[in-house]
Amino acid sequence: MSRMTKQEKSWVFYDWANSAYSILITTAIFPLYFKAAAKEAGIAASTSTAYWGYANSLATLLISLCAPILGSIADFKGFKKRFFTFFFALGIIFTLLLAVVPSNQWLILLICYMVTVIGFGGTNIFYDAFLVDVTSEDRMNQVSSKGYAMGYIGSTVPFILGIALIILSQQGILPISVTVASQAAFAITALWWGLFTIPMLKNVKQIYYKERVPNPVTNGFRQLFLTFKKIRLFRPLFLFLVAYFFYIDGVNTIITMSTAYGSDLGISSTNLLMILFATQVVAAPFSVLYGKLADRYKGKTMLLVGIVVYVVICIYAYFLKTTLDFWILAMLVASSQGGIQALSRAYFAKLVPKESANEFFGFYSIFYKFAAILGPFLVGFTAQMTGNTNSGVFSLIVLFIIGGLLLIRVPENEAIIKSNSISQ
Repeated sequence: MSRMTKQEKSWVFYDWANSAYSILITTAIFPLYFKAAAKEAGIAASTSTAYWGYANSLATLLISLCAPILGSIADFKGFKKRFFTFFFALGIIFTLLLAVVPSNQWLILLICYMVTVIGFGGTNIFYDAFLVDVTSEDRMNQVSSKGYAMGYIGSTVPFILGIALIILSQQGILPISVTVASQAAFAITALWWGLFTIPMLKNVKQIYYKERVPNPVTNGFRQLFLTFKKIRLFRPLFLFLVAYFFYIDGVNTIITMSTAYGSDLGISSTNLLMILFATQVVAAPFSVLYGKLADRYKGKTMLLVGIVVYVVICIYAYFLKTTLDFWILAMLVASSQGGIQALSRAYFAKLVPKESANEFFGFYSIFYKFAAILGPFLVGFTAQMTGNTNSGVFSLIVLFIIGGLLLIRVPENEAIIKSNSISQ
């Protein structure tokens, strides 16, 4: 970190900041809190699960569909930071509301959560696009990787605090209810997210942009239309996006299905939490390692290495039986999870025209979001047909093979790709 510029450090620290939301609100605490609130209101478990799925799908769909046009408008001078700040404020405010809305108001809680998803997702579009502004192309691999590493490390602190509050309240050591402890965890999330975003708001500026025009919204739509019209001129870039769609779907599915997979194997919830925590810790240094190796052997090469590791993971999962096997599988995931995500972001940033980075990262966001559909379906369908969860996870090997084969076809010279895209 000492060798990084102030702008690079400030950008990296946003990964540290928003990681609290990812693990406490999206993954660990709020889903259980919502389920308990819905149960208290007399809603069946299956119904509340359906509501939870609908809320996530709708919020994700809304921000994904808006991403390209918002990005196109944000490419004009001064708009990128404004949009980032707006969605950041939206996420922070409604995360705080989760801490103060009464637990018996399950519908209001769900609506507030949906707004936090929109705020979190919207902010990340412009955060990713700021990578082209904070560093040079030859440093993008390392800076992006350090961002993911800081995110993994940063997520452990609020995670420990939140879980500790809940466990201590359950055991009667703290004189508060589990509900109050959970609400305190939501407040910690918002404060953590807000506090460590200050460097980003203060020090990161939009360097690459298009000059403002009288009607930026109208012109944003026009630019988006022109991009679609000239999509064949960006063939290498969109070929990468299609490859990314497949392999990142596999990565995300393994992340999101891991807890259910572990439960099916009979692994206790305590062990699952320990494995989740260890995965976060181990993933951090490996993310940095991927960045360093990418500078030496090229980003595309290391992306292919990460895909090969995930192919091995899918094969190993087929034969998995014991808790030790699950630990080994989790550490394999930790070795490449952050690296493949970080290098994908950096590789894409090198491909896009810098003055249109927001628009193209809008497309990047769409491919990332919609890559959460095929994988879970494939696992569920295969597991149901075979009666074996291991076979379901093994089926993801198809996504990694397709993604890898498409990635191989992406031209190696990013500079030529980008110059051709701009000139045409």
